[in-house]
Amino acid sequence: MRQKNKTTLLTKEEALADRRWFILNAEGKTLGRFASEVANILRGKHKVAFTAHVDSGDGVIIINASKIKVTGAKEAQKIYRYHTGAMSGLREVPFRVMKARKPDYILRHAIEGMMPQTRHTEHQLRKLRIFAGEQHDMEAQNPILLNI
Repeated sequence: MRQKNKTTLLTKEEALADRRWFILNAEGKTLGRFASEVANILRGKHKVAFTAHVDSGDGVIIINASKIKVTGAKEAQKIYRYHTGAMSGLREVPFRVMKARKPDYILRHAIEGMMPQTRHTEHQLRKLRIFAGEQHDMEAQNPILLNI
C-alpha cells in the first residue's frame, strides 16, 4: 500500500516561532532581480512549509542601498512620479536624483510593487529595513548574512 503525502499548513503561532532576520547586501545588485528575492523572503516563499494564508515571512535588513544598479538606459530614463494633491501637483523625479536623495525609497518602491495586494502585505513590509550605507542598528535581532 502506498503512503500518502501530507500537506502541512502552518498556524500563526508556528510561523511566529520560526521567524528569523536576514542581512542582504545590495552593492552591485540589479534592482528588479534583487527586489523579487527580497519579496520572496518577506512573504515566506523560501520556506518549505509556505502557507499562503499565514504571514510566515522573515525579516530583511538591506544595507548599501545607495549602491544598487539598474541595467540599460534606465539610469537616465526611469522616472518616479507622485502627486502632491494640489492642482497640477504631479511631480516627476529622475532615477539619478532619487538615488542621491532617498536611495532607500528606490528599493522600497520596487519591493512593494512585487508584493501581492493582500491583507498580509502591510504586515510583511513592516519587517523590511533599508539602510543607505554599511551601518545598521539591528544587531539585537541576531541577523544572518545571506548571499543572493
